[in-house]
Amino acid sequence: MIRLNGLTVVVYVASLCAFVTSVLGEPLSKAKKGDWPMWGGSADRNMVSGEKGIPARWDAESGMNIKWKAPLGSQTYGNPVIVNGKIWVGTNNSGHLRSGIKGDKGVIVCLDEKTGRFLYQITHDKLPTGRVNDWPEQGICSAPVVHGNRIYYVSNRCEVVCADVEGFLDGENDGPFKDEKYKGSQDGDIVWVLDMFEDLEVFPHNLATCSPVMGDGLLFVATSNGVDEAHLNIPMPDAPDFLAIDMKSGKVVWEGHEPGDKVLHGQWSSPAYGVIGGKPQVIFAGGDGWCYSYEPKSGKLLWKFDLNPKDSVWELGGRGTRNAIIATPVIYDDKVFLAVGQDPEHGEGAGHLFAIDGTKRGDITETGRVWHVGGKDFHRTLSSVAIADGLLYAADLSGFMYCLDVKNGKRHWRYDVMAAIWGSPYVVDGKVMLGDEDGEVVVLQHGTTLKELATMDMLNSVYTTPVVSNGTLYITNRRMLYAIERKK
Repeated sequence: MIRLNGLTVVVYVASLCAFVTSVLGEPLSKAKKGDWPMWGGSADRNMVSGEKGIPARWDAESGMNIKWKAPLGSQTYGNPVIVNGKIWVGTNNSGHLRSGIKGDKGVIVCLDEKTGRFLYQITHDKLPTGRVNDWPEQGICSAPVVHGNRIYYVSNRCEVVCADVEGFLDGENDGPFKDEKYKGSQDGDIVWVLDMFEDLEVFPHNLATCSPVMGDGLLFVATSNGVDEAHLNIPMPDAPDFLAIDMKSGKVVWEGHEPGDKVLHGQWSSPAYGVIGGKPQVIFAGGDGWCYSYEPKSGKLLWKFDLNPKDSVWELGGRGTRNAIIATPVIYDDKVFLAVGQDPEHGEGAGHLFAIDGTKRGDITETGRVWHVGGKDFHRTLSSVAIADGLLYAADLSGFMYCLDVKNGKRHWRYDVMAAIWGSPYVVDGKVMLGDEDGEVVVLQHGTTLKELATMDMLNSVYTTPVVSNGTLYITNRRMLYAIERKK
């Protein structure tokens, strides 16, 4: 079901130029460089960078190749984005970076790109309903998307937020939202808020986590609507699962109501946007284990694909064979690459990774399958894939990273990091990087031959994905953001 509110969609030419085009099979040498304005670096979500001169070795303890480090909260799951000399990252308030604000909050921290100096933070109180909707100490998991002088993200309160990139450092309170609770010079300046919890009756299970994507002048957001505390019922089955929002006003343009009352647990994936078969599509991974594609301006459903076997069964606590989707879809060469998974507390289990032909229409579960790996060959995952030079890198919760042929899914190698993996592989400068729960980042050689270059200890769990921007590698562990740069 799709609901339209009749708003005129404003098309921003600049955003189309910056975000619509996907890599479309280009080699690593031609991948994106410079700023890293969103989760995945671009709207296709392919975790690949064309930057050069990135070190394979560093030492977080001794400071070797460490440009700077900046403290964060006690639990950090948000990935950094870097634009125009500033860095934004989601975390919690345990570090009390902004003096005078105490207690459990969700925050977006803004840092100076060159020095790591704290500039300001946008602070969100916890929802009064408690852990069923806003889990303690989890902070903000959403990675913002930055466009012009605005950043857009999803707060821990299940709000879509548009904020000024300068915060209150410029001494101005941009509107129409003027009622910020925290208005000091080190606080964030909110421009508009769409409260999905109050205004759209969305019921996020545990936490709203989506990292928005933009295209066609619209912001696309998965709402995180899910089950109740007992995991038995969906309190708000008629609430939207997916939204297209006017970026200037914050008004909903259309709503997607798939999967509706078929949500298995929560909905924690993030959407992708790109041109497939010559036409724009926005891709949403639903909490029912299906992948959905919409026409971005109208919300028309173009195709859907079931990522689980027909005989799969959902059971509480991860005991069944049917899985939801937490990974972000990746668009590449007219295909969508996506794998299934569950809440990591449900443990390990058989998973499925698919290459889907995005030029098909309708229910393309059979007709759109290009290739598939699963069962003993691939496990449940939270991770998105990275694709470069005809190679696809994927990781699963069980601790394995895979190198596959992007055309047919044939495995070239598998590497065991010996720890749970929450983040995603990242390809840059002839290297593949991946963090793990034990706090290590493995650096492998990009290619069909497995070669370990280094394993670096980050001193605390790494639940995020490495990011490179303007010649600097950024890695976030639970408590600290490290800027890593080869020292001359």
